Amino acid sequence: MTHWIIAPVILPALLAPTVVLAARYHIGIQRVFSVVGVLALIAVAIGLALQTADGSILLYQLGDWAAPFGIVLVGDRLSTMMVLLTAVLALCVLLYAIGSGWDDRGRHFHALFQFQLMGIMGAFLTGDLFNLFVFFEVLLIASYGLMIHAGGNERLRAGVQYVLFNLIGSTLFLFALGSIYAETGTLNMADLANRVTMIDASETVGIRVAAVLLLLVFAIKAALVPLHFWLPSSYAEAPAPVAALFAIMTKVGAYAIIRVYTLIFPPDLEVTAGLHDTWLLPAALVSLAIGMVGVLAAKRLDRLVAFSVIGSMGMVMVVISLFTETSMAAALYYIVHSTLAGAALFLIADLVRTGRGTLALEPEPPLAGAALTAGLFFAAAIAMAGLPPLSGFIGKLLVLDAAFGADQAVWIWATVLISSLISILGFARAGSVIFWKAQGMEPVETQHSQPSALSYVSVGALLALLVAHTVFAGQVHSYTGTMAAQLFASEPYVTTVVETPGKLSTPKEGY
Repeated sequence: MTHWIIAPVILPALLAPTVVLAARYHIGIQRVFSVVGVLALIAVAIGLALQTADGSILLYQLGDWAAPFGIVLVGDRLSTMMVLLTAVLALCVLLYAIGSGWDDRGRHFHALFQFQLMGIMGAFLTGDLFNLFVFFEVLLIASYGLMIHAGGNERLRAGVQYVLFNLIGSTLFLFALGSIYAETGTLNMADLANRVTMIDASETVGIRVAAVLLLLVFAIKAALVPLHFWLPSSYAEAPAPVAALFAIMTKVGAYAIIRVYTLIFPPDLEVTAGLHDTWLLPAALVSLAIGMVGVLAAKRLDRLVAFSVIGSMGMVMVVISLFTETSMAAALYYIVHSTLAGAALFLIADLVRTGRGTLALEPEPPLAGAALTAGLFFAAAIAMAGLPPLSGFIGKLLVLDAAFGADQAVWIWATVLISSLISILGFARAGSVIFWKAQGMEPVETQHSQPSALSYVSVGALLALLVAHTVFAGQVHSYTGTMAAQLFASEPYVTTVVETPGKLSTPKEGY
């Protein structure tokens, strides 16, 4: 049993109250604590990823109580990759928040930021459905605080809408957990993988209902149509660094679907056969189409980026819904790409707002730092739209290849290709209005400020990661292929969690 696996959860959980109690009124000290903490998270995440690279399953039993009675954290290739992706994204976002001054526009930004990281890390590492619910609630509370950071009526209204939708998801999650526990007597994922297979075919109603409820909950988190209404306003109105961090939030929903429906309710399980793959693919295709149409129809840059996130999640869920090793490998590659591209676009939108004073897609006088900001927008836009040479193009090729032999291949290919064309038109329209049409207008005296150098460095770092994701696409896809193989061969995961003894799980000698 390794103790390092709990570090990504414990470290931000300890930093958050430390920042509040020891440096509440000292923004400089808060920044130092946060940056050092995130750097430590990256170091730990790299270590965990290296440990699991050979297929090892890491296990931590809290209180040394063995599963299914104790709480366990489990690390495999997928969970440690998501932890590393979150830590790297958090560093770029945090540096942007510091450089732009967003962290100093309200109290407790850094404490809430750390609690947010705690919830995300816990969701990726937990081996128990009830604790997945707990970490979802930590995410909800922290993300609401971050969303209304710096105040404003529009931000508050979007935050309330966000909370209401997610509370509906939390209620459904509790119903699902109750149904699962009533049918199986456990909520440990590995233990559930064993017990669900023992349910008699004539007594499957409860577990099928639970499987559908869980899919609805995770679809809300992933902003799948028709459960996506909370995302455009929530992400568009949130402070830019918060919206960029939220790029990983929808991936928590995708991760939960991957984990639960390959481990507990796999496609070949007769008890729940057809429940997820039948309904997931149509919803994913509609999400992809609506997201990209929203990109074309958006009248503000921040809402355009928010709709592109919905479209990218549709793309991810299209290949996840096929539930094959090839499709899962493509989905995991695209998850990394869409997270980095979405975060970069949210930060670039804030650069535009800082230099231009507005995000409306209407001609305005030239903005400060137009050339550099335009270059960054162009790179991020072609990445999100899936144009060569960046990773979005490679990701879409992998998606199309994974769907080639599927029964619904024609629908998938048509939706992906047409939506890609629509997104190209949407991003081209936005870029031309903001950066090109402005060139024909006379500059005017303005109070809008030039973005800081650290802000540009943060965005540049995200785009550099996208370039690296492209250059090493072969190696990354090979690794995501090994992740997919591990997901569909879950015996080592189940055996490690269920059969590893704990010191407090067996009677002591003499009792």
